[in-house]
Amino acid sequence: MVNIHYDTFIMGHISIDEIIYEGTYEKSIGGAVIYSSYAAKAGGSKVGVLTKVAEEHIDLLRNFNVSKADIYSTGSKGTTSIRNEYLSKDKERRICTALSIAEPFTMEDLPDIDSKIYHFAGLIAGEFKENMIEALSTRGLVALDVQGFLRNAENGKMVFRDWSNKKKYLPHIDFLKTDAAEAEIMTGCQDRREAARVLYGYGAKEIMITHNTEVLVYNGKNYYTAPLKPRNLSGRTGRGDTCFSAYITERLKEGIEKALIYAAALVSAKMETPGPFKGTRKDIEEYIKQFY
Repeated sequence: MVNIHYDTFIMGHISIDEIIYEGTYEKSIGGAVIYSSYAAKAGGSKVGVLTKVAEEHIDLLRNFNVSKADIYSTGSKGTTSIRNEYLSKDKERRICTALSIAEPFTMEDLPDIDSKIYHFAGLIAGEFKENMIEALSTRGLVALDVQGFLRNAENGKMVFRDWSNKKKYLPHIDFLKTDAAEAEIMTGCQDRREAARVLYGYGAKEIMITHNTEVLVYNGKNYYTAPLKPRNLSGRTGRGDTCFSAYITERLKEGIEKALIYAAALVSAKMETPGPFKGTRKDIEEYIKQFY
């Protein structure tokens, strides 16, 4: 009998990130799974995490803000490491290079738990065996960031390609997240609203598309948008991961409109400081009062 229950169970590789911007170089610990766990925990959610790191990097698990009992790591021959070189002041253009990649996740890696949401927080195509999507859709809500299915590592260089199995698996996805560029790759549509409509037509139930100016959500009936209002972009890395995780966990108890404003405010605050969001729900409520 399962006796460990989570609001959200976040699966993905930790990444040893190298960030190059305007001649500066820094190393940090990132990955969608890190940013997502902080955002979910800030809202008061019970969070479980599944990740993979090499034995020599086991100390990286200390970077999570959840208890050790809620972190499941199955080990890997290698640890994912990505270099991000930003090419523009708004940090929208970047060159990504995969320096190393951890082993993929399979259903056998899942611990004996249950969760309201199973969140695929991937970085690179091949990180998950795709049959996990359909299998977990029978257990709870599935949330998926397409970055982990479109971004391919080819000779180290990150290349975005359409997801060949999108029409097979999108009907099993309750919350789908893309950015504007990824949405265009999947649909051929530059217009974000049209892209969201097409993705809904493929079967995803609720689509989030992030952009540097706003976040858009479409549920097949209505379009909802919320502006991003960061006062600086020093914490741009992890924007989409943070926004999506904040949104889906808030959706467990709120409608789309309230959850979207909450997520937009949280990620705007996060973008003002490097690293994952380390504030509280009260901080976000104050941010909303001040800027929204």
